[in-house]
Amino acid sequence: MMHRRHFLSHSAAASAALAVPAWLCSAATAQAQDILRLVVGYPPGGSSDRVARILADKMGPLLGTSVIVDNKVGAGGRVAAQGLRNAPASPPVLMLANPAVMVVSPLVVDDPGYDANKDFVPVSEVNNYVFGVAVSTAVPVQELSHLFAWLRANPKSANIGVPATGSLPHFFALMLGQQARVTAEAVGYKGSGPLLTDLIGGQVPVAVDTLDVLLPQHEAGKLRILSVSGDARHPSVPKVPTLKESGLNLSAEGWNTVFAPRSMPPEQVARYAEVIQKIMGDPDTARLFRASNLDPVVSSSTQTRDRIVAYRKQWEPVIRASGYRP
Repeated sequence: MMHRRHFLSHSAAASAALAVPAWLCSAATAQAQDILRLVVGYPPGGSSDRVARILADKMGPLLGTSVIVDNKVGAGGRVAAQGLRNAPASPPVLMLANPAVMVVSPLVVDDPGYDANKDFVPVSEVNNYVFGVAVSTAVPVQELSHLFAWLRANPKSANIGVPATGSLPHFFALMLGQQARVTAEAVGYKGSGPLLTDLIGGQVPVAVDTLDVLLPQHEAGKLRILSVSGDARHPSVPKVPTLKESGLNLSAEGWNTVFAPRSMPPEQVARYAEVIQKIMGDPDTARLFRASNLDPVVSSSTQTRDRIVAYRKQWEPVIRASGYRP
């Protein structure tokens, strides 16, 4: 008797489950598929993650859906790119990536697991950022030209610290040395934190990193930014000259750009591009970006694609000439 009651209760539960309307199941599935994932190849808290979260918060209301940031960390951003390469058309997924993933890795890694030229569609550039050349307060120079003279006069101290070997600041430091005709070794650290510690402590005399990293310590008087890498002076440090103003025919920027997988339908890519352009043209978005010392960009898909092509032409000779292999 107990076995029969047990069987009947399970049968009733099964019948109830089968009685759930098909439209309700379909709606739940559609709702799950409508969620947009914005993948970032770096841990929470970094500048790429901050950019992605601002963007996700703004995209959700305009798209009428949830946009979640998905941190897929590993191999300097390559794990995220590999995942995007294999992503199906649905549910939708985008990726926020920088030149380290789309320019550097394809040149220095034999098989990064993706083809940066063929596997992704540029949706829209979101922001750019410049590099700063900074010195320890123990280095007795106030101008970039004086720094080069000091490095030549102190060859044993001619080291330029960078946040990571194979990073954009690393290759920018090489470009800087070539332009200034200074023989200096780029010393890679395990992140900006250790680099700043050694720069402030005088263990390394010079450093190259992104401006948003260097600026707080510059404002606190713990280091001196001698020059910035943009074509114009940066509004956060209007008294600091550009490299060109310092006598070098050199400028350089990094960027964050949203990419879609090749599997995404063109009309969907165009919709996301339209939304991102609207967001990046909004004054409140500009305020949030500039609060992090990042420069917002309004860019079409075509402009973004052209910029990436030009960027690769600028950096490829330097990266290949360095001989760097991870």
